[in-house]
Amino acid sequence: MNLLVDTHLLLWAAGEPHKLSRKARRLLGDPGTQPWCSAASLWEVAIKHGLGRKDFRVEPRRLRRGLIDNGWRELANSSEHAVATLDLPPLHKDPFDRMLIAQAEVEGLALVTSDELVARYAGNVLKV
Repeated sequence: MNLLVDTHLLLWAAGEPHKLSRKARRLLGDPGTQPWCSAASLWEVAIKHGLGRKDFRVEPRRLRRGLIDNGWRELANSSEHAVATLDLPPLHKDPFDRMLIAQAEVEGLALVTSDELVARYAGNVLKV
């Protein structure tokens, strides 16, 4: 199964796996799972790290390298993804989350999240 992992789950999987739910650990640990990280998530981490946010202390270059070295696939942002955000209902205002939802829809990936608002979107969104 191809899973696009949202930003907080991505950070937890990479540096604080004890924060992952049992369901998330099971999904990400399944040998049949291919985890994906979005450039939008790494962009969000870079911005919030640069602003000094305590929950984004990880150095973005190191995070990216660690994910790639551990078999994660990268998903670039495209204009198709950006335009697809127009089709989303206004349930959530966060532009990074909206991009992830659109990317999952366009690419046929399951989006994995622990965010209640993101989980309210129709489509292949898995709340863990």
